[in-house]
Amino acid sequence: MAAMASASGSALCFTDASCSPAVRREFGALCLAPRTITFGFVDKPITSLNRLRLSGLKPRAANATAVENGKQDGSAADSDKVPTPVVIVDQDSDPDATVVEVTFGDRLGALLDTMNALKNLGLNVVKANVYLDSSGKHNKFAITKADSGRKVEDPELLEAIRLTVINNLLEFHPESSSQLAMGAAFGVLPPTEQVDVDIATHIKIEDDGPDRSLLYIETADRPGLLVELVKMITDISVAVESGEFDTEGLLAKVKFHVSYRSKALIKPLQQVLANSLRYFLRRPSTDDSSF
Repeated sequence: MAAMASASGSALCFTDASCSPAVRREFGALCLAPRTITFGFVDKPITSLNRLRLSGLKPRAANATAVENGKQDGSAADSDKVPTPVVIVDQDSDPDATVVEVTFGDRLGALLDTMNALKNLGLNVVKANVYLDSSGKHNKFAITKADSGRKVEDPELLEAIRLTVINNLLEFHPESSSQLAMGAAFGVLPPTEQVDVDIATHIKIEDDGPDRSLLYIETADRPGLLVELVKMITDISVAVESGEFDTEGLLAKVKFHVSYRSKALIKPLQQVLANSLRYFLRRPSTDDSSF
């Protein structure tokens, strides 16, 4: 089914190019074969996606004591309640850069290793800042592609950014593994509770002016979810113009600006999209062999 995608202004465009060599070096089999997935301007047919693989991520040793410019594992702070890690990949707030925000209570340091890992993906951190509020310390990075100076538009690279940040959380703050979906496979401790995907999945669509709609999705997190969602949406000819993907502990919370032929989605199409996503998310195709 063709993806009818047209948008004005700063839009998030999923290109049909394969991952860069830097991404392949960092994640190995994470990258998919070249596909024609659109996330913005291009009008091309969409073909099926291979499952994302995470062979580039390594299971952590149970006695890991690494620290990334923060507090040592085993310190007094670690005996307190483990905060919920939050990783936000934001394509909306900055027209020229992809904004990544990481929060883990007050336990994060300068995240220099995380910034270096992002540079290994062929990215530049053009701006970084830290602020504090009641939820903890927030580290924010503005990221562009090193070869073009533009914001990230490749869905696989956006997902690689998210997984890189989570992987570094698992490495330097192993106590976070009990709060993250990827902790089951790559962390010291698996999550202490399981998310019921039927209960956790919520989908809402509302108009955002005459030319686009807002799609909200909340569901159980899993590796590759960002790419899978875009594939599912564009399979029914809905264009994703921009958005934000939040990882909050075991949950993924997504906001996408979507349109159909440059117009907001009419009610019947909203229902089709919501039903398709609900069916897909409650019957995930990812199995153990994909890790």
